[in-house]
Amino acid sequence: MRPCDLEKDREIVFHALPAGQAERARVLLEGLDGLSVTLNPDGLRLQVRYHLCEYTLESLETALSSQGFHLDNSLVSKLRRALAYFCESVQRRNVEANEPDIKSQQAFMKVYERHLHGDRDDTPEEWRSYK
Repeated sequence: MRPCDLEKDREIVFHALPAGQAERARVLLEGLDGLSVTLNPDGLRLQVRYHLCEYTLESLETALSSQGFHLDNSLVSKLRRALAYFCESVQRRNVEANEPDIKSQQAFMKVYERHLHGDRDDTPEEWRSYK
């Protein structure tokens, strides 16, 4: 996966009422590090750009909804939103799966170091010299 695949440029669409909520949301989101926000000229949409390891569209929209903002609930918006949520969750899981698990590697190395290698005779030492 190329690093640019993790940079997302998404659109958050707000309901027309109450008026001015996209501008208030822009002001709120501009305070977050690693997130760039611009208001579209129509006043109902925000363009957000973020890195997938830091934010997801679902987390941003959930946070806005919990703050009392009303998102557009038209069928097209719901479908776009659901597709973006799904794609981003799969990408995040894939990125996490590619990270090496250091703890399990270290545990395997310790077991390997303690394991006797090569040919060995399980006969006790006192039986080897028995004649």
